[in-house]
Amino acid sequence: MNPLNTIRGTIIAGLVIAVVIALLPLTIVGTGGEAAMILWLHVLAGITWIGLLYYFNFVQVPALAQAAADEGGPGGAGISKYVAPRALLWFRWGAVVTWLTGATYLFRQDQLGLIGAFTLGWIPGNGSPAAQMTIGIGAWLGTIMLFNVWVLIWPNQKKILGMVEASAEEIARARRVAFLASRSNTMLSIPMLMSMVGSHHGFFI
Repeated sequence: MNPLNTIRGTIIAGLVIAVVIALLPLTIVGTGGEAAMILWLHVLAGITWIGLLYYFNFVQVPALAQAAADEGGPGGAGISKYVAPRALLWFRWGAVVTWLTGATYLFRQDQLGLIGAFTLGWIPGNGSPAAQMTIGIGAWLGTIMLFNVWVLIWPNQKKILGMVEASAEEIARARRVAFLASRSNTMLSIPMLMSMVGSHHGFFI
């Protein structure tokens, strides 16, 4: 059976290829494979999370607003019923996997690497203080964004999408909270990504 026929098969095939590539250094020089696999899982989950964040903010929200304003159009019910719940599933769990793999990678480098990052280099860990501060800023921004996903965006989206009962007033409030939290995450994603990339160089740019 062709794995490309289903999204699950496509993802599994991609992960298998990634694992094989990640393990190549382990078979050749005896080290590095596990760390590479964790890092690439982190990157893959991060692309899923942030990609969907940008989809919501740049595509879905404006499209739903346009659909609501179009009196003769088909409306946004199809997106709200079929697209949004599936996208939110990948979105919220992508956030969890991104954070967990990032924390695991830092901890694996050096048990103080995670502490060094979250203390912004005040407690010495693996790497220079500048690099720890840079990755630490990214880690803290990512943590705030994870909090926003699970505490502000997802509970309110369940009200908006009718997954939990809510009054019209509660739905209106939920729309505003989820909107602002999602926009905040979009804003924070820019310095967060800059910090993640810059950490490999010891500075932001």
